[in-house]
Amino acid sequence: MSEEYVDLGFVTAPSGVLVLGMASWIDRWPELGAPLSERAGAAAAGGGGHLWDGECEAVAVRAAGGGELRVRARTALSWYTEEPVISLLEVDLGVPWTGEGDDPIPLGDLPVDRCGTVVGDGVALDAWIGPAGEPADGLADVSYWGLHADDAHAQFGGQRTAPYEGAPWGRPDLPVAEAEALAAEIGTWRGGLRRKGVAVTVDKHTDCHLFQRAAANHPLLAGAIEVAGCRMLGIDWDPADHSMTHHGERELGRVHPVTLEPDGTGGTVLRWRIEPVDAAD
Repeated sequence: MSEEYVDLGFVTAPSGVLVLGMASWIDRWPELGAPLSERAGAAAAGGGGHLWDGECEAVAVRAAGGGELRVRARTALSWYTEEPVISLLEVDLGVPWTGEGDDPIPLGDLPVDRCGTVVGDGVALDAWIGPAGEPADGLADVSYWGLHADDAHAQFGGQRTAPYEGAPWGRPDLPVAEAEALAAEIGTWRGGLRRKGVAVTVDKHTDCHLFQRAAANHPLLAGAIEVAGCRMLGIDWDPADHSMTHHGERELGRVHPVTLEPDGTGGTVLRWRIEPVDAAD
């Protein structure tokens, strides 16, 4: 996939406002002032712009309110993992190009959020359930791994959570109370093991977890979920690549430009360039 475009799917934005932003703290916007939908709507009405309030960042633009907006990425090899990673994210906005000539329109810049990046409807994102929220479906996933994980699997069952050797074992889609009881039972059983060689987590079906689960088996860690009736796309960045390439985010100036540009056929695309750094940097 190196240096080529990859189709990541589509999103819908019936409100006519599209947001590209950090997955962390989306549900915190109202605590910092106006809801995300109000801020995004105002920015889009003015031609698009950057939103930033404390830990929350996003870019909002005008988009076609009906139909599917295609999302694709250009890839390059990470200097650290030597695997393909996203170097440019592009969204077809479904609206005509109104800029001067072919000159890009800068909208600001965004960091690569360690919790992921989301593309979706600016109004529907008001319903986003963050990591500390309660799942709308009342379900959770249990995962366990470590030195004695296979022994735990023999005792408690489950399935691999990813299609690679050594992936954690898990029990998905359990009622939250049942998931927490299972985790406690594994924890009690683990207490009798030397070196306590099993780790266990309970992940409630928040929107953050669901998009990461949907992205887990995609080569570029891209996954789609539905929020408030709208299809959204999330990018769950590779932890190793993020740690070496993007670690520090805005605090260390590791931000990447977002622009509006003509698509060559009279339409407009949103582009976020995340060029890989040189190893020496």
